[in-house]
Amino acid sequence: MSDAVYVDRQVAVDFDALPEAQALEHWFTTVLEHFPGESRREMTVRFASEAESRTLNHDYRGRDKSTNVLSFPFEAPPGVALPLLGDLVISPHVVEREALEQHKRLEDHFVHMIVHGTLHLLGLDHIDDDEAEAMEQLERDILSTLGISDPYAVIFEDDTRHDSHQVSEEKRTDA
Repeated sequence: MSDAVYVDRQVAVDFDALPEAQALEHWFTTVLEHFPGESRREMTVRFASEAESRTLNHDYRGRDKSTNVLSFPFEAPPGVALPLLGDLVISPHVVEREALEQHKRLEDHFVHMIVHGTLHLLGLDHIDDDEAEAMEQLERDILSTLGISDPYAVIFEDDTRHDSHQVSEEKRTDA
């Protein structure tokens, strides 16, 4: 098995500060390092408009709003072995708005969306509190290896960080 990863980077939106494929592959690789038995090493990352994000979120999740990242795990037909993990759809305008609101660097928030979405592709979720805490801790661990601080820390107006394990469902990443 090759350790190489491949990310099909699709741009379907006008946005100047999108991560390049090499960065996406690095972040994807970093997630996969926490899953040594995982053989699926390809995924698609589509940067989409808020309108496309809203339509997909409505059609597949029943939520009529745009969102930061949507995850679509790939399920191969029986007997067909493909290395595709799945697809992520990211709305960079939502990511940018959240980064500003949360006082985060835009690139750091993009990294978080890739990590979060990839964990969903790998089967993790945050439906109940125990799942959410386990997934969020894994996100913290992965992001820290990339030099990114806790994305779930609440930043107050004086720019001091305080840990928040009581993140509401609306504040959790909506993948």
